[in-house]
Amino acid sequence: MSLETKKTVIDANTQKNIDQWLNGHYDEQTKAQIRELMQNHPEELLDAFYTTLSFGTAGLRGIMGVGCNRMNQYTVMAATQALASYLAKQPAPPEGHSVFIGYDSRHHSKSFAEQTARVLAANGIGVYLCKELRPTPLVSFGCRFKKCSAAVMVTASHNPAEYNGYKVYWNDGGQILPPHDVGIMAEFNAITDMAMIKAVKSLSNPLIKLVEEEVDAAYLEAIAALQPYPKENQADGNTLKVVYTNLHGTGITLMPRALALWGFTNVAFVEQQAKPDGDFPTVRSPNPENRETLKLGIETLEKAQGDILIATDPDADRVAVAFRHDGEIHLLNGNQIACICLQHICEALSSQGRLPAKAAFIKSIVTSELFRAIVEAYRKTCVDVLTGFKYIAQKIREWEQDPNGYKYVFGGEESYGYLLGTQTRDKDAVLMGALLCEVALHAKRQGKTLGDLLEDLYKRYGTFVEKLLSIDFEDSKIGKEQMGQAMLQLRRAPPKTLNGVVVVAIEDYQTSIKTSPPSGRTEQITLPKSDVLAFWLADGAKLMIRPSGTEPKIKIYCGVVNKHTQSIPEALVEGERYADALLGELKKMLTVQNGDEKKN
Repeated sequence: MSLETKKTVIDANTQKNIDQWLNGHYDEQTKAQIRELMQNHPEELLDAFYTTLSFGTAGLRGIMGVGCNRMNQYTVMAATQALASYLAKQPAPPEGHSVFIGYDSRHHSKSFAEQTARVLAANGIGVYLCKELRPTPLVSFGCRFKKCSAAVMVTASHNPAEYNGYKVYWNDGGQILPPHDVGIMAEFNAITDMAMIKAVKSLSNPLIKLVEEEVDAAYLEAIAALQPYPKENQADGNTLKVVYTNLHGTGITLMPRALALWGFTNVAFVEQQAKPDGDFPTVRSPNPENRETLKLGIETLEKAQGDILIATDPDADRVAVAFRHDGEIHLLNGNQIACICLQHICEALSSQGRLPAKAAFIKSIVTSELFRAIVEAYRKTCVDVLTGFKYIAQKIREWEQDPNGYKYVFGGEESYGYLLGTQTRDKDAVLMGALLCEVALHAKRQGKTLGDLLEDLYKRYGTFVEKLLSIDFEDSKIGKEQMGQAMLQLRRAPPKTLNGVVVVAIEDYQTSIKTSPPSGRTEQITLPKSDVLAFWLADGAKLMIRPSGTEPKIKIYCGVVNKHTQSIPEALVEGERYADALLGELKKMLTVQNGDEKKN
């Protein structure tokens, strides 16, 4: 019988999931929590059981708690059994399948990692388990270094403290893609009882090996070899005053060593945020994209009279930067970081004769078009992929398998994630933190700052302004339904103009069709299907709309360009105004349904 309140109705499918947990092989404490939710918080019960966590943009990710739609020991063990069952159907290397496992500073991350190890071992799969927390890029690197069939990183990246996640990588060190994600989910959905899951009792099982220092050392050696200006770094690195904040995460385990190896030894730390802590006590959210998250770091930068602040998120795959310019502290956004680093890499490798003939660079479809302009100025290839670093990893793999393929050099996303080289197949904030210090040092030697480098880009390529607007929804069944309805409405009635400018192209990545409204012509989009809409305007502006793969929000990305200005400051102000107007129009279209504006 369905449970009902005035506001909450438990549908048949949700009730089936609840009954499965109440009657299945789950511990009594978990069952007691379910009964308490049933009695006092039926709306929370609905959200915890109405669906099953699935592999999204970054694997499993959700709020911690009881239920099949929550991160807990049972969903982790079920996901691991699914991974083990799927691996058993894949060709095994001579030494058998093995999996590399890492974890971050979040609550339960270590126990989730250990449970993952126990399930894999029970299925006869070898395990390399990190003894201590480590950054996500090390796990991707470790998977390749140990020649594993797969890897697992327990993390929720930059999400708030109540979240955790489970990222799965394939043997190339890249996050899983079809058919592997689909295959693992099929195995996951086939698990109807916890009795179907195997687990050894102890980590002392001979199939479980703790990861030693050799992986750290190999990783640091690999990224040190990527320095564009190694002699300059070693000679003058100590003249750059660096401040680093760990934001209570994993970066502290490798970042100081990486900086020192690159020659940057004049480093101050944000002591209040140096210790790993799953509560993230000094920030509202450990997301380095938010200025308020960097408050303590900026204060430390000012007090130390430093040149540059490097901040990494909890699993150290995203990096943010602040710098001193004309006596004031400035921040770069994700697009600006990508483009400044790209210019630095291209200029260095080109001048040294080290830029490969078939060099190629990758950006996500929502990343600044300035990225493409820089690449093409060096007569090289720029490739767009869907949002999600796994698609960059996929391209690297394709090119490596093609004797005539491109040579990957650098790639990035506007969401503060970047990768130089191919030793790792996920975004790497440890490597990028060191590279940003090199960029700042190279500029300082010329009497410049990162701000000057950005202005140089605008003088050369035009002023590019990008803005992101997020429309928040509840992390619930109702919230997800509202997100879907908003995207459906926009597809049914796309705008013909925005801020008075004609929409000349509409790209719908769900149908894989690009339409030109003025002419009616259509063409195929070759990228994988995805819930993304893009509008291109007659003046070169672009807007991309997509539901987040990791958070309950719809993101609107806007990029505008002015290539004919005489005044960069005026062009930037005008670009901000224009972008705000475009975002405002689209937000209104997404948040008004049936004449009523949703409250977000």
